[in-house]
Amino acid sequence: MRVLRNLLLVFAGLASAGGSVFAASPSADVAHLHVQLVMRQHVMVVGYPSDAGLYFKLEPGWHVYWKNAGDSGEPPRIRWTLPDGISAGPIQFPAPKRLPLGPLMDFGYEDEVLFPLELSATKAALKPTKDLQTVIIHAKVDWLVCREVCIPGKAELETNAYLSPGLLKDVPQPGPDTLLFERLAKTLPVPLPAPDKAVFAPTADGFRLALTTGERESSAEFFPAEQNILSNPAQQAVTPTATGLVLDLKKDPNIAGNPAQLAGVVELSGGRNYEIAAMPGTIAAAAPKTSSTGVVKAAGLAFLGGMILNLMPCVFPVLFIKGLSLVQASGEEKHTLFRHGLVYTAGIVASFWLLVGALLGLRAAGSTLGWGFQFQSPVFVALMAGLLFFLGLSLAGQFEIGLTLTSAGGTLAQKQGYAGSFFTGVLAVVVATPCTAPFMGAAVGFALAQSALVTFAIFTALALGLAAPYLLLTYQPAWTRLLPRPGAWMEVLKQATAVPLFGFVIWLVWVLAQTRGAMAAATLLVTFLLLAIAGWILGRWPAKRVPSVAAGLVIVAAVAVSVYGVTTLGVTAAASATADKGSAGASQWEPWSQALVDKYRAEGRPVFVDFTASWCLSCQVNERVALRTAQVDAAFKKDNVALLKADWTERDDAIAQALASFGRSGVPAYALYTSNSGTPELLPEALTPGIVTNALEKLAAMEATDSAAKTAGDAAKAASDAAKAAGH
Repeated sequence: MRVLRNLLLVFAGLASAGGSVFAASPSADVAHLHVQLVMRQHVMVVGYPSDAGLYFKLEPGWHVYWKNAGDSGEPPRIRWTLPDGISAGPIQFPAPKRLPLGPLMDFGYEDEVLFPLELSATKAALKPTKDLQTVIIHAKVDWLVCREVCIPGKAELETNAYLSPGLLKDVPQPGPDTLLFERLAKTLPVPLPAPDKAVFAPTADGFRLALTTGERESSAEFFPAEQNILSNPAQQAVTPTATGLVLDLKKDPNIAGNPAQLAGVVELSGGRNYEIAAMPGTIAAAAPKTSSTGVVKAAGLAFLGGMILNLMPCVFPVLFIKGLSLVQASGEEKHTLFRHGLVYTAGIVASFWLLVGALLGLRAAGSTLGWGFQFQSPVFVALMAGLLFFLGLSLAGQFEIGLTLTSAGGTLAQKQGYAGSFFTGVLAVVVATPCTAPFMGAAVGFALAQSALVTFAIFTALALGLAAPYLLLTYQPAWTRLLPRPGAWMEVLKQATAVPLFGFVIWLVWVLAQTRGAMAAATLLVTFLLLAIAGWILGRWPAKRVPSVAAGLVIVAAVAVSVYGVTTLGVTAAASATADKGSAGASQWEPWSQALVDKYRAEGRPVFVDFTASWCLSCQVNERVALRTAQVDAAFKKDNVALLKADWTERDDAIAQALASFGRSGVPAYALYTSNSGTPELLPEALTPGIVTNALEKLAAMEATDSAAKTAGDAAKAASDAAKAAGH
């Protein structure tokens, strides 16, 4: 980045003639800015510091830089010429803002900025006179002002001040400079009240910064004081805690080792800016303070989302299986059916607990994972496809699984029937994770930001919602009597349930091809062939020891082929295909990055981000039902919306952090940014063309209102500036 900066300065220096002023005066109007040497009071008292500063007023779209300019640029510099006994302190830098520049990120200031400093006078500056004496404050200033191009500038600034040997009885009246200080100096960062309350710890790809302020913090931005420590364009994910926050930072890819401290400025909500120098330390797992009302609301949403999850495409195959088991047992007693309902519920709850325990453990170890994280593993996708294919063969009639999910060959009261009910609950959870039902996204995102106890409680509510319809059906005998009587037609229905399972398997093969290429998908087809051979052996020689052992060996070989094909033969196809996969319609979609979001918003364009994954069935449905329609495509083009696709098919910490910043922990998620609002509007997990177009219409109305307000504000500001200029 330093090479880039040096090249930038060399090229910019060729055009610097228009940005220099050498006739000394308090202010200068040069290319794209007004610069002025200002003092709070033009009376200096010996022995007391006097406030002075360097003030920049910039043309719209242009900026100057912070002390760490980021990936390019240089901060302003001052060289003083002062009388004997007068000295100047270092420039102080207000909290900056992030300034995206293509794939880079700079730190600096737009519109206007005041760089305060202190002037001091000693008795050596006094002359043998009782009257106030005049001293000349002279400074040579240089800077770099940038937009799409950068222009270096220079100016010699000079102002007069009165020097007094002691405090004056009459305090001078405030002047224009005094009001300037009162308005702008408050943006200076202050030291953190408890410096030892800022610690950092290394992670796999960066650092975690923990800040204790005494209250729950919901937003923050960290600006490093040193260059080449952090990846400046990377998004910074905030995790609120009961007494502060934890900030996940991505390190610069060229950094060697860990810094001795992490110094810089943290900007918190409400315009609070703190200087910190975090030292290495241990960061405990965040346990945010949560109100009981919030937990109850999240649990209610989770329960409702779990019930709706039964209607999502991912869970349809399992519903077929459980429906068949109820038909088989329609003549059983109430307590027998209800016990199976409880066992099915126990399978779902136990699976959720196991899944959440693994998820929390991995997150505590530094991984950024969310709902459906296991489908980000190609090995898991391949093994799950093989399991469902083998199950489909059994349901289609090739062979009978001894521990059958439908309890064929025995009643639900038998032991294997209870085991089948439990395993069906497990399967329901596994196949449900690629889907996100309405209300689930907010509940899951909330849960994963809480303590482990609250997280487990909310996911338990989600599990109970998923199990509730079947459990209620087994509890009420009157409902089960409405089902048809068992008969020969059951075998046909049993075989028909294989169809959605095979459809689910085809989709998993497609997912694997998207992430690991054609060779991995081909080896998975070989796995299916081996599983079909094993199923034929089990069907041809049922309950025979030697054939069963042979079938078991073939199954082991199938698993080995599958794992080998995915891990060795398969290559990551997602990286090269991301741009092609991003085409969710006729409009041009681009791969998501936070820097690209900032770039388009800086250009004044609204941005729509589709957080998706190939393994997310809900995502694929939404794309075909809503995002790929001509109606939505025309609306995107009409409003000049920048379309970005955040593909979470494989693990991506930046996407996980972006989701966490929205309070979400899984896909699908849809974020619509206006050009001038930092917080996007989140659309529902289930989309229709009307939902998207209505959101775009609302956005257009907001943009029009904001544009009118900005025009009026600019006019008022121009009038105010003209009045100030006249006053000077």
